[in-house]
Amino acid sequence: MTNDIVIRRATTDDAQRISELITTLSREHIACDLSPEGSERLLDSMSVDSIRSFINSEFRYFVAETGGAIAGVVATRDDQHLYHLFVDNQFQRQGLARRLWQVAHEACVSASGTRVFTVNSSRNAVAVYERFGFVRHGEPQNVGGVIFVPMKLTTPSVD
Repeated sequence: MTNDIVIRRATTDDAQRISELITTLSREHIACDLSPEGSERLLDSMSVDSIRSFINSEFRYFVAETGGAIAGVVATRDDQHLYHLFVDNQFQRQGLARRLWQVAHEACVSASGTRVFTVNSSRNAVAVYERFGFVRHGEPQNVGGVIFVPMKLTTPSVD
């Protein structure tokens, strides 16, 4: 159950577990849809060193934990781009992705007043982002063998 899950800001100490979760899920759900070059490029970007570097730069990571394990992770870049959103298979379809996105969204809005967000969605995640209010913002792209659908969310201003 997602009620036992605590969402907190990630630290560099979480990089290993974040990398393991998102690499495993990417191999299963995304890399199989990519060229060998694209798959390698994607998975390299999820290495422990990459995650640690992201956490130490302009990225904000949150992890969802339960029983000492990471059930999900969300990351934003520059308070405007949803960079990573992954939920362990056993916790999918329980609202955890939405909870993670809400936490990340609120952090970006609080820090920067962001109203427009972007995401480069894998093809199989488009429907999830559409449920969050994102809309397709162009045709699918292929950059170095990594295929994604650019999407955008504009939230109303709070005056």
